Amino acid sequence: MHNRDFIIIGQQAWDTTIGSNCKNIALELSRHNRVLYINSPLDRVTLYRDRANPKVKKRLEAIRNKRNELVHVQENLWNLYPDCLVESINWIGNSSFFDFFNKRNNSKFAESIREAIEQLGFKDYILFNDNEMFKGFYLKELLNPCLSIYYSRDYMLAVDYWKRHGAKLEPLLIAKSDICLANSLYLAEYCKSYNENSFYIGQGCELELFKINENAIAPKELENISKPVIGYVGALEHIRLDIELIKHIALSRPDWTVVLVGREDEAFVSSDLHQIKNIIFTGIKPVAELPLYIQFFDVCINPQLVNEVTIGNYPRKVDEYLAMGKPTVATATKAMEIFSSHVYLANGKEEYVQLIEKAIVEDSPRLQTERTQFASTHTWENCIKEIYKTIELITDKK
Repeated sequence: MHNRDFIIIGQQAWDTTIGSNCKNIALELSRHNRVLYINSPLDRVTLYRDRANPKVKKRLEAIRNKRNELVHVQENLWNLYPDCLVESINWIGNSSFFDFFNKRNNSKFAESIREAIEQLGFKDYILFNDNEMFKGFYLKELLNPCLSIYYSRDYMLAVDYWKRHGAKLEPLLIAKSDICLANSLYLAEYCKSYNENSFYIGQGCELELFKINENAIAPKELENISKPVIGYVGALEHIRLDIELIKHIALSRPDWTVVLVGREDEAFVSSDLHQIKNIIFTGIKPVAELPLYIQFFDVCINPQLVNEVTIGNYPRKVDEYLAMGKPTVATATKAMEIFSSHVYLANGKEEYVQLIEKAIVEDSPRLQTERTQFASTHTWENCIKEIYKTIELITDKK
């Protein structure tokens, strides 16, 4: 698809410092199309709470000047700082009152977007909504795009903030969108229950970093420790990871070393995992150093809990493990089904230990190559190709 105009809204601003599916999608789309990436408008509570934050100051400047801040990021890609302040309304319990004020917020937001559309001369644009079920709820009607897309990359209703009004609004937004796209099989099925034009498009990953370095030296934390090394890389959060499972793995096989790389939440900090001799916490590490730790793991694990927060999530870290050819054991979920030929999927504590043992025994250069090849298919380029296919399909239907 070439020479189309895309407008992207979502929850993550362009100046976010964490990884963002939406930003990656925007960058890939802009290779052959014009893209306007719109930051979420500043809300009143954020203004009062974080007024000293440089990012808030930049947004406030646009509002005070009553002029959109339109930044040319690169060829074919612009980033908009809206010149409107919206009200913080999620505290409102009454559904009718919330809808009234939400529509006002949407109208303010749409007016800022329309000004940028006119400034850039966008025509017959496609509206791409990344999980923004509140501020984006009325934009299809207010902006009148030629096609509206809702993108589901997390099950947002598992979070209390989104659940209060999202339980009503997200199904309605999914239903009225022309297309719904999802990065996991679970979320595609969820969207399909409200809109038949719902599609699984896979997930892109930035795998360039995750390569074996034949000349690498093991990190200090991994020197002189018992092998095999069973490792996890990522945020250590009790709402997503099974602390009791990690404990069981370590205690069942004291001859193994379990290495956990990442920032700990309070539950992990206070857990008795820190009293188990064959568990090592490295703390948070720069992204550029993560491949070095993975390289010296014998088996990688993704010991997640199965709950509303995790069940639909696409596990990027599994792609990173596989990109380095590592045998991987992960909790069995619907989202993990696409990995079943290359990842050992476990149900329960005992099976986790059994499959880790199996992964160690079965590992081979052939399997390592197959894992790397499989991970290499999960690119943003392939993801965007799937988006183009769905757009063409629905456009032909219309």
